[in-house]
Amino acid sequence: MTPYALLGLAIVAEVIGTTALKLSQGFSRPLPSIGVVVGYGVAFYALSLALEELPVGLVYATWAAIGIVAISVLGVVVFGEQVDVAGVVGIGLILVGVYVLNVVSGISAH
Repeated sequence: MTPYALLGLAIVAEVIGTTALKLSQGFSRPLPSIGVVVGYGVAFYALSLALEELPVGLVYATWAAIGIVAISVLGVVVFGEQVDVAGVVGIGLILVGVYVLNVVSGISAH
């Protein structure tokens, strides 16, 4: 599996784990609580494999940023959370930062 595919898997697994964390209601619900452990376990394992070939700054920044954006969108769509204009601008800036790191910057493994 390519390092970027592993990074993608890590992001998806982290988003699943974080969503399960919200649904676990403080670990009082067993099934979502298991989802937290499995989601984060897969996320960190895939992240560790991606780090074998990609720079740590690039990997962590991309993982965290895309996870933040995905969880923010899920918060609005699934949980009915509110986002204001400043929040949308902030999310946009996060996405621009990921683009710059992965496409424009020389630190990525093009």
